[in-house]
Amino acid sequence: MSTKTKKVGLAEIEKQFGPLTFGRLLKSHRLGEELTQVEMAKHLKMSKQSLNDLEHGRKIPSIRRAVEIAKKMGVMEELVVQLILQDHVTREKLSFTVSVSKGQKAS
Repeated sequence: MSTKTKKVGLAEIEKQFGPLTFGRLLKSHRLGEELTQVEMAKHLKMSKQSLNDLEHGRKIPSIRRAVEIAKKMGVMEELVVQLILQDHVTREKLSFTVSVSKGQKAS
């Protein structure tokens, strides 16, 4: 991974990539780190095709898998959970906006 750290806000991401989705978050993170899809896929322990499918919204991972990806990327888990849920809502053409806050673990 690149040692450069450039913080980019949501407005900049949405301006370049459109409304934030899980796939767009992955792609913007990868480009920000100056990684190829092959390098990023290797880091995330997935195939390049799987990463490509995620980046382009053809596939939406399970919430658990998305959280694992978030941890490897160093991205807030709450954001990733929110994006995955919102992607599912959007795919179903429902007009809801999802928000997520971290709570206590269920026993």
